[in-house]
Amino acid sequence: MNTGVITAKAGFEHRIPPAHAEQPARLQSVLDALNAPDLAALPRIDAPRADRAALERVHTEAHVDRIFASEPDDDTLVGLDWDTFMTKGSLEAALRAAGAGMAAVDSVLSGEFDAAFCAIRPPGHHAERARPMGFCLFNNIAIAAMHALETHGLSRVAIVDIDVHHGNGSQELAEREPRVFFASIHESPLYPGTGMAGETGLDGNVVNVPVGAGLSGPGWRAAIEREITPALRAFAPDLILVSAGFDAHADDPLAGLQLQEADFAWAAAHLAALAGEIGHKRLVCLMEGGYDLPALGRSAAAFVQSLAEA
Repeated sequence: MNTGVITAKAGFEHRIPPAHAEQPARLQSVLDALNAPDLAALPRIDAPRADRAALERVHTEAHVDRIFASEPDDDTLVGLDWDTFMTKGSLEAALRAAGAGMAAVDSVLSGEFDAAFCAIRPPGHHAERARPMGFCLFNNIAIAAMHALETHGLSRVAIVDIDVHHGNGSQELAEREPRVFFASIHESPLYPGTGMAGETGLDGNVVNVPVGAGLSGPGWRAAIEREITPALRAFAPDLILVSAGFDAHADDPLAGLQLQEADFAWAAAHLAALAGEIGHKRLVCLMEGGYDLPALGRSAAAFVQSLAEA
């Protein structure tokens, strides 16, 4: 697949202290890995800012107002909940992270790329309509999905979440928007405590695959093929979006799955093949979690390499 990378230097200005898992070094580890010889030639795009209209397709006006108002003027650390913070520079990073997903949708639907990978922070899939949480300020992938539906006029968009944590905010969008299909494979029990198999959405457009700690690659791949793949085929989306979290890696400190880089490469190839089978060759992938820096960089590189080779 003709693959592009979308990122923003503003991601480094969301300056959460090193004791916190979601730190600027995460973005650097991914960008360093994407500068490897086989990947350095991939086209790069600077992410634009998302505007308020795009944000408010997903979030309430009050939520957007709160994020805009919470950024400090100095180096104060402002807590939005027990693990979600803002510093001076966080707002710009969040607007660019959301804008990256929109730009990725634009580039893929225009035919510029077949696939796009957004190397961004802060992540987004935990942010709910009216609540920042889980390191997330705006729900980047939900904003991208609504941009595809409302701006480009697509009929159906799918979000597939491979982060080790359930994407509760993305599921919340699917629960009120029947044009969005949401599927997640995630460790359970684990933060945020949502994503039980019985959560299928009012329109049957939600698929949750909770798996236990200790699961390794073969079992994880089999669960995707058994539970998610048939439902994704049946929904037949016009575009597939991927919450590409890499914290299911065996080295990650925040969870207990046992994946390796090859499993993320497999996921990229599998979803690319599904996109082609459904009738288009379009994937938009947004970086979410991954908190062991070496494993994060290797996993992201394997994922993007697999996209480029698909």
